Amino acid sequence: MKTFRLLYLRRLAVALLLSICVLFMLWLSSPLLPILAKPEAQIFAQVWQTVNDNFYDPKFNGVNWKAVKEKYQPRIIQAQSSEEVATAINQMLSELQTSHTHLYTQNEPAYYQLLGIFQPMSSELQKQLKKFFPTGKIEYTGIGLFTKDINSKTFASSILDESPAAKAGLKVGDQIISVDGNIYHPIRSFAGKAGQTVKILIQRSPSASSRQEIVVVPQLLDASTMFLAAQTASIEIVERQEKKVGYIHIWSNAADPYQQQFQDELIYGRLKNADGLILDLRDGWGGGDISYLNIFTAKQSPTVTNVQRNNRRYTYNYQWKKPVVMVVNEGSRSSKEILAFSFQQSQIGPVIGTKTAGAVVAGRPFIMQDGSLLYVAVTNVFLNDNQRLEGKGVTPDINVPFSLEYAQGADPQKERAIETLLQALK
Repeated sequence: MKTFRLLYLRRLAVALLLSICVLFMLWLSSPLLPILAKPEAQIFAQVWQTVNDNFYDPKFNGVNWKAVKEKYQPRIIQAQSSEEVATAINQMLSELQTSHTHLYTQNEPAYYQLLGIFQPMSSELQKQLKKFFPTGKIEYTGIGLFTKDINSKTFASSILDESPAAKAGLKVGDQIISVDGNIYHPIRSFAGKAGQTVKILIQRSPSASSRQEIVVVPQLLDASTMFLAAQTASIEIVERQEKKVGYIHIWSNAADPYQQQFQDELIYGRLKNADGLILDLRDGWGGGDISYLNIFTAKQSPTVTNVQRNNRRYTYNYQWKKPVVMVVNEGSRSSKEILAFSFQQSQIGPVIGTKTAGAVVAGRPFIMQDGSLLYVAVTNVFLNDNQRLEGKGVTPDINVPFSLEYAQGADPQKERAIETLLQALK
């Protein structure tokens, strides 16, 4: 009996082993194997899984996330280029209807800009990026130009202060026709051309007769410092009606140096003696926190007077008590919207411009195996316990539309801010 049982078990083991071998051979011969092994399919799987594990809402904003995967996987398999893969993935991510959830590739300035913001704050991110940026610097060649496509035409939507684009004379509202005779691309048009002259064909008005060639010299942009440099360069004093109107553009407020530089200019620097202030939060990136507003809201902040040996006196006021207005638009996002909301709630001054983006959740970057950056909304955000700005935005106190097409550098929102301040100073 014992011998029979042993023989039976041996035959069962052999049959089981043969079955496993057959299944393994069928798996190896499956047409799905090479497809699933393709890099783009692996990136798709990594993106889906990262969102699955980290998205702030376990119910995925009411979306069946597993069904979404089945819906988009065939599109990835059929994609003919990395651009098509990224497009399909971002279409999948858009199903979540949530900001701060997007895949950025090395062909987008936003890829470098986001890494430049987050990399200094994360040692883990620095280690991951060493493979793709051996020097540790997040750099790309560009001219400091941001564009927007309207009716299949590309227009300059904003230009960093003191950037190559600004120095060359490009203006907000210019239509970008071509770069060196080729279709404009924010990365490829300037790659490898740092320090060289590049010819950009622009059109300044609806008439084709306004076309002109502008020569610009691209430069290597350090994504971790470019916005701070532009913020510093943006500061100006506009003298009107015997009044001095101070102006500063906060391109990004995602790190302490931005806030420190802003406060230093208000207390000690070029804005100290201004009669009023314009705080421009349009476009760029968010980050940071509402401590930006402390200088406007702090109670009973004392003045400090320093007296030197020669009896010269220098008085510093650590609270801004003069009129201030804020300018926002649809490019004001994330914590900039929280600042605008708090600015209104604290009645510091009027908010001018157009409704903000309604992109107020907290995002975190994840590096995919090909170096692309997956930005995922990992935290929901509420103000005053129950007020949510995501999908809603902040409506300005004074609405000033801005028609971008062929604006020829005109800025009606900034102009209205100047007029509002002058009225308050009368």
